[in-house]
Amino acid sequence: MTRAFFTLSGVDKTYGEHAQRTPVLRNVTLEVTRGEFLAVVGRSGSGKTTLVSIMAGLTPPDRGKVELDGKTLAGPGPDRAVVFQNYGLLPWLTVRENVMLAVERVHTAWSAAEQSGHAERLIAMVHLDAAHDKRPAELSGGMRQRVAVARALAMSPRVLLLDEPLSALDALTRAGLQDEIVRIWREQQLTIVLISNDVDEALLMADRIVPLEGAPGGLGEPLLVDLPRPRERKSLMASPRFRQLRAELLARLTR
Repeated sequence: MTRAFFTLSGVDKTYGEHAQRTPVLRNVTLEVTRGEFLAVVGRSGSGKTTLVSIMAGLTPPDRGKVELDGKTLAGPGPDRAVVFQNYGLLPWLTVRENVMLAVERVHTAWSAAEQSGHAERLIAMVHLDAAHDKRPAELSGGMRQRVAVARALAMSPRVLLLDEPLSALDALTRAGLQDEIVRIWREQQLTIVLISNDVDEALLMADRIVPLEGAPGGLGEPLLVDLPRPRERKSLMASPRFRQLRAELLARLTR
């Protein structure tokens, strides 16, 4: 049996004080294997943002723990990188400078040439060579999100957390970036946790899907996505197995 690589055990989170306390997550336990592409899917208000904040170490749980490769985590670290919905780029820096910022912060022992080469490879990986010296205001939404992905990968994370990173994009741009993220995951052999409210996106990209149910949110039974890869969007939508998985996941999220 494959040992879990990234885990949450018995995680609870409540906001507010005294009588105004609102439970957001209850008894969340999750196991992610090394190299897995896992999606957590839930409706608005189910606690998705809180969950990814706890995974990233940005928010401490009230109870329970987060572990990476057997080590209990306390606080954020370069072993977990997050790509947010709102890009989070520094507007006065170019594409290269935004990526270099992460490289220089994490890879302090590298030479300047090594740091620069790492940044250049990542910019090429997300197909932004031609936008190398542009600032965020000069980029489309999809290009900004590519910079955010490159910056996250610049940290050489052991786990990449995607917090609804494509939800603000138009359908065509979103589809292109879905394919790019899957390509990067496969080539870099990453461990990815995608937080999403899009059932079709999760089925297209993930190996396994875990529904985040109810309020406060708790994790339901994982759904194995046994669709062959590579997954081509048009043929996938016509697949009886895809429709079966989609119906099953929707049923879990709406009961």
